[in-house]
Order: sequence, then structure tokens, then C-alpha cells
Amino acid sequence: MMNLRAHLRSAGASLLAMAILAAPPVALAVDPASALVSKRTASDVTIDPQAEAVVRGACKWLASQQQPGGNWTGAPHSVAFTSYALMAFMAAGHLPGEGEHGKVVARGLKYVLDNCRPDGFIAAANDEVKMYGHGIATIALGEMYGQTGDIAIKPKLARAIKLIIDSQNNEGGWRYKPVKADADISVTVLQVVALRVAKNSGIDVPQATIDKAVEYVRRCYNKDQQGFSYQPGGGAGWARTAAAIYSLQVCGQYDDPLVLNGSKYLFDKWSGDREWYTYGAFYAAPAQYMIGGDTWKRWYTQVSAELMKSVKRQGDMSYWTPIGGNGQNNIYSTSVYTMILAMPYHYVPLYQR
Repeated sequence: MMNLRAHLRSAGASLLAMAILAAPPVALAVDPASALVSKRTASDVTIDPQAEAVVRGACKWLASQQQPGGNWTGAPHSVAFTSYALMAFMAAGHLPGEGEHGKVVARGLKYVLDNCRPDGFIAAANDEVKMYGHGIATIALGEMYGQTGDIAIKPKLARAIKLIIDSQNNEGGWRYKPVKADADISVTVLQVVALRVAKNSGIDVPQATIDKAVEYVRRCYNKDQQGFSYQPGGGAGWARTAAAIYSLQVCGQYDDPLVLNGSKYLFDKWSGDREWYTYGAFYAAPAQYMIGGDTWKRWYTQVSAELMKSVKRQGDMSYWTPIGGNGQNNIYSTSVYTMILAMPYHYVPLYQR
């Protein structure tokens, strides 16, 4: 699927991932009895030709949906959906100025950079000022900076990260506004992933910030239901459990027993009520990928089958409507599902353990 430049870039990304793996773990708490330790093996999951064609078609469809200003969709979520689209292109091997969609990616990146405010918040003038959009935009910038070294990204990324650090509440989480108020797991996960990406890219992140985030996520665990709640003390849910175990892993807690419990919860609830499926799938896939081995192989087999069954065709283009609905649009669902389907390419260093 990929041209020579993309393959060479992939090798560079693999080297970056190896460097991440060789670095000291972030507050890693290893439980020798954990089944994750014995079962984790190198992944032998590959993407088949049919799925490759769908990924190519999805990238082409996303490119066809880009607005003249470089964004995807308008207010109130233009920066957020643009950032998700950029993540999909990166997962498929496309960077600014490289490959078939290099110009598309470059325009999207410029749009996000142009909407980085002086105080560090990332949002278009008419967008909702919420930490959801800021979180995914910061993640996209961090991945772009880590893979391209573009010096225009670093100062804006650093300001975005500082805003996240400064707005962490006393419990260790985040919520809708960039202020120290309440928190929930759905907003917290995006900020935690952004911090991890920034740390991988060489941006300083205080260990205390990571430690407090881990404490908050663990408090959201529902022992009776073996899953995670939206806020401490609530009922467990599919999407929130996916967000929580991915949060723990990006904070270095790969072998935490709660990660194993959460992984099992996701499998057990696969045929049940998967509320906010697209949102949850965005975190469930990399969480299971980081566990690796049979866990990842089983997860990718079932999720890719579902995505291949539900994909829509438009000539040689592919796109998805959101599985389960939840009021999101086709840009969001196509971006997320493309990222998941393309994960065996290993192009995104963030998904490496």
C-alpha cells in the first residue's frame, strides 16, 4: 500500500517507538503475577488486502471532505474533527508533503496550528471551548512533531501541554473547561494521552501530574462490575472502561491488574450495550494492542470484521456512519475506524508499549 517514502518514514517511527520502549517506564508498577506479563508477545496481526483497499478508500474519502480552509466540518467541532482526520492519515502512513495525501495533511496541520491561541488553548474562533477538542488537537500536534520534527509545531505544542498541566484538578483529572474544577474519565483520557505524546516528543511533563492522573483513573474503577465508571462511584460502562485502561497504560501502568480486568470487561460486553461505540473503540483498540499477543489478535479480528461489514462504498472511496449512532458524524467515525483498521501498519508510535 505505501510508497518507499512512507516505508522509510515507518522505519523511523519504529526507531522512535524502540526509543520509547527503552526509556525508563513512567511510574510503572509491575505485578509479576499478572497474566499480562506471561501472555504478552510480539504481535503477528497483519492487515489483509481487502482491508488495505478500504483504508486507501477511506483516506481518499476523507481527502474529498476537506474544506477549503484545511479543516473537516465546521463549528462547533472543526478543530477536533480535523485532528481526528489527521490521526487517521498518520495511521495510514501519510505525513505533510509525503505521499498521495501529503498536501491534504499539510493543510489540515496548518489549520490546527493557526487555531492555537496565545494562552495555549486550541480551538477555532467559533468552536466550543472544551477540553475534548483541545485534547485530541494536542495529541495530533504531538504525533506530527514527533514524526516530522517540524520546529513550527514545538512552541505551540508546549503551550498546549502547559495548559493541560495547569488545569488538572485536585483529584488528578480534567473536565470540559481548562480550569481546576471537577473531572470525568472521558475528558481525562484525552489529556493523559496528550501528555504521553508530548513526553515522547521531548516536552517536559512533571511526574506529579502523571501520578495524580493515575490516582484519579483508579478511583473510577467499579470493583463489583470489574469495569470503570464515568466518575468515581458510578456504574461501569464500555466506552469509559476502554478510556480508563488506555489511560493507565499510557501512564506506564501496563501490568496493573485493573488493565487486565478492564480488557476482559471489554470482551465480555462486546455483544451487549456498547454505548458511545466510536468513542470507546478509539481507546479500546490501542489498549488491547498494548496488551498484545492473543488479546490483540482476538480484538483486531472481531473489530476489523465489524468494520469491514459496516463500511459504505462510494466508487473507489470508503466511509462509515457511526456504529451505534450517538449523534456523531461520518468524518469522526471514518477517521476513528480508519485508524483502528490501519493499526497493524505500526505507523503511530503512540500505540507502542
